[in-house]
Amino acid sequence: MPLPPLRNIDAVPVEHEGQTLVCLLDPEGYAGEQLALSPPAFYIASLLDGANDVSDIQYAFLNQFGQVPAAEQIRDIVDALDGAGFLITPRFQAMRARVESDFRNATVRPAHMAGGTYPLDPEELRAFLDEQFTREGGPGERPPSNGSAHEVAVRCLVSPHIDYQRGGHSYAHGYLRLARGPTPEVILVFGVAHNGPPVPFVLTRKDFETPLGTVHTDLAFVEALESACAWDPYQYEILHRTEHSIELQVVMLAHLFGSAVKIVPILCGPFRGYSERENGVAPQVDAFLDRCRDLIAGSDRRVSVIAGADLAHVGQRFGDDFEIDDRVIQRVEARDREDLAYAASLDPQGFYRSVMKDDNERRVCGINCIYAALRSVEGIANPGQVLHYGHGADPAGGIVTFADVVFM
Repeated sequence: MPLPPLRNIDAVPVEHEGQTLVCLLDPEGYAGEQLALSPPAFYIASLLDGANDVSDIQYAFLNQFGQVPAAEQIRDIVDALDGAGFLITPRFQAMRARVESDFRNATVRPAHMAGGTYPLDPEELRAFLDEQFTREGGPGERPPSNGSAHEVAVRCLVSPHIDYQRGGHSYAHGYLRLARGPTPEVILVFGVAHNGPPVPFVLTRKDFETPLGTVHTDLAFVEALESACAWDPYQYEILHRTEHSIELQVVMLAHLFGSAVKIVPILCGPFRGYSERENGVAPQVDAFLDRCRDLIAGSDRRVSVIAGADLAHVGQRFGDDFEIDDRVIQRVEARDREDLAYAASLDPQGFYRSVMKDDNERRVCGINCIYAALRSVEGIANPGQVLHYGHGADPAGGIVTFADVVFM
């Protein structure tokens, strides 16, 4: 009988005690643990397509490695994958149903990355975040703690969503400027839905838990956006459960403002594939963003917008056939800055076209997120300024670029 198929998972090579292993990770977050396999075991796992049986895998393995694995060895690997939640089986379906039911019934979105990407302990987390402002590459000063406004309010901020270890210093440039102004009362936080739902925007009514306290979602604002959706804005709400692009912004907001600010969490899916206009954006997308802009312009509260968005993803980790060198880095930066010039001039259509003119060969994952933020403050904010630009190395071979752009 055919063996069960492997789910859509991430596989990353790692070095452990002088041995190369392949670490399996679940981008959807249903599998709670990672699983490390030897290269031969990973090869067996890669053959699990729902059609191959044990003898098919033995034959393919013989052609690849010159020997035949025992049927029991193959079944042991299958059992380990199933136990970890990496196969599409009744066991996984039950696991997924349980996770989704728990999330659907919760009023708070748990801090998914606490204890991993950033410290779980509140005091450790505060010290860790403060260090981002003073570490090499950061702005060199910590944000004001008295909440007094020294500068005009930030209407829109483009910030990275890369992990703090690689890009925390870049977050600090934008969030320092945000903290210097009057505290926003409501912030629309546009994030990237990395798992690609087939709808342009995904809403949630849930509050966001952080080790520094719960940041509440502005339900009235969220509900006011529902009528602008030509799709069910909650059908793919489960994607908020593990998505880091909003979580890492909310942790920074909790650090700076505590419970003084409310958020409107909005994940951005694909914008193409509807009846596209010249800029490649569907009319339903602009209708939603028109509603965002109208609500911001008509509010009697201080409303800001944040885009949690990285830029280019280049290198072998992301499917390119070349290695990263100074020439590649310079070429990527030149194109990034070309895009950012349109963004800073508050030209969302120009920004979108600039990224897409080479069919987005750099894989700018934040294209829709940044476009959404710019459209939401178009005619409200002033042209912006690029505060910081940088890149972080991917351990599997590649770079991720990011920037801070601030608009008053």
